[in-house]
Amino acid sequence: MTVGLSLLKVVCATFLASIIFASPVHGDIISTLKEKGFQVISPTDNGYANASAPFNLRFSWKPAAVTYPRNAQDISEILKISAEYKTSVSARSGGHSYIANALGGKDGAIVVDLSLLNTVQFNSDTNLATIGTGNTLGNLALALNANGRAMPHGTCPYVGIGGHAGHGGFGLSSRAWGLTLDTIESLEVVLASGEIVTASEKSHPDLFWALRGSSSSFGIVTSITAKTLAAPSQVTTIRYSWDLATSDAAAAILSFQNYSQTFDIPPELGLELVMSKGSAPGRVFFRVQGGYYTPNVNGSLDAALNPLLQTLPKPTTITVIPRSYIDSVTYFGGAGRLNTTVAPETPNTFYAKSLMVPERSPLTQQAVEMWTQYLGNEGFNASTTWFVDVELYGGRNSAINAVPTDATSFGRRDTLFTMQFYTSAPGGLPPFPDDGFTLLDGMVDLIIQNSPKNWDYGAYANYVDDRLVDWQRRYYDSHYPRLELLKTMYDPRDTFKFPTSIQDL
Repeated sequence: MTVGLSLLKVVCATFLASIIFASPVHGDIISTLKEKGFQVISPTDNGYANASAPFNLRFSWKPAAVTYPRNAQDISEILKISAEYKTSVSARSGGHSYIANALGGKDGAIVVDLSLLNTVQFNSDTNLATIGTGNTLGNLALALNANGRAMPHGTCPYVGIGGHAGHGGFGLSSRAWGLTLDTIESLEVVLASGEIVTASEKSHPDLFWALRGSSSSFGIVTSITAKTLAAPSQVTTIRYSWDLATSDAAAAILSFQNYSQTFDIPPELGLELVMSKGSAPGRVFFRVQGGYYTPNVNGSLDAALNPLLQTLPKPTTITVIPRSYIDSVTYFGGAGRLNTTVAPETPNTFYAKSLMVPERSPLTQQAVEMWTQYLGNEGFNASTTWFVDVELYGGRNSAINAVPTDATSFGRRDTLFTMQFYTSAPGGLPPFPDDGFTLLDGMVDLIIQNSPKNWDYGAYANYVDDRLVDWQRRYYDSHYPRLELLKTMYDPRDTFKFPTSIQDL
């Protein structure tokens, strides 16, 4: 009876809050924010076009305002004002969301830009770093490296740490070091009510669980306190390239899968396959690349790679270079620099999909053969530029899959590969052509259709897809019902609402 009454109270409170939140309130939220002394850019202000520009030009959301708070207290006040005016709010860490969720995923949101929260404080006694969520991955890597430290994260230097860590955080070092969210010890977060709390295993543990996998739906994280590791004294970057017939590409993918499942790959070896348009119809450009995050002593890298390379054709090009850790981060970043304050990133017009291949149900031979034929033919004739990444998450010794499935809200631990399918419009400029969607849909559908019935594949929330119908299951799997309940508790007015936000009960 007590449980029933408690549930009734939650439902009634949520219903009442939704009515209140939907009621019109007279007044001007922009004027109120400015009167409070906040830095605000609205549609009538100079600089609005730049402040509201998405990374993916396929979207053109128009936020009601972009705010630039200086600290958690500012964010608390902005959230309270937004609640008075019944306005949804979205945090922007790096603004790199594939579907512009950082702009609210719709018109009329208040954007809380976190760029001024950009400090990194390192504690040499605990080896913990407290990281403002306005930091980009490039600037974070530089700050940590200045103290001889490192942590796992993705390659693009312009990605913001807030969203990246909040929904996963895979990098080539992750087989050894885990996902970014696996390093988190605590988070300072501002809730929809404006309350500022610290979430950890001991304080608000249910919120802490939700924030490590679905943070954007539950609050605005202002700082992350995370474990760091000693930066390796050497990282060897590797790149082997081929231009292969589709049948040879299929055989190479299956060899890579067999190697990933059966060989005792050192956790320090991070690998991925990259495929793109070949030199002629029926061919695929194929690359094996990665990093070896430990000194290459006594040929240990060769010993780890040779079981794979011996099953592949002779490479067209081989690039194996020992580097300092920070030089490897710069190399994989592709921009030639890690300091993202020097110049803005060039936007793009693109679409992306993802598949997370379960370790217990890997890619079938038929799926790989059908898919590579598609890459070599439809891929060659495509009007858009495309690539596919096959990132090695699992296999023996993977720190990612060693974490218990229910330890965080990240939904897909039993993963062998995460595959990203990416295509951009000609010249990177709008409009995005319809056949770009068709191209990627065809790639993914061929794999799914040639896999076991009811194949339980996942998708990666940091490669967020606005056309993924069953995203709740694919991103969060069995964790979604618990996330729904926690959403009702922590954000009953649905302040943090965007197309792929957790929905309350």
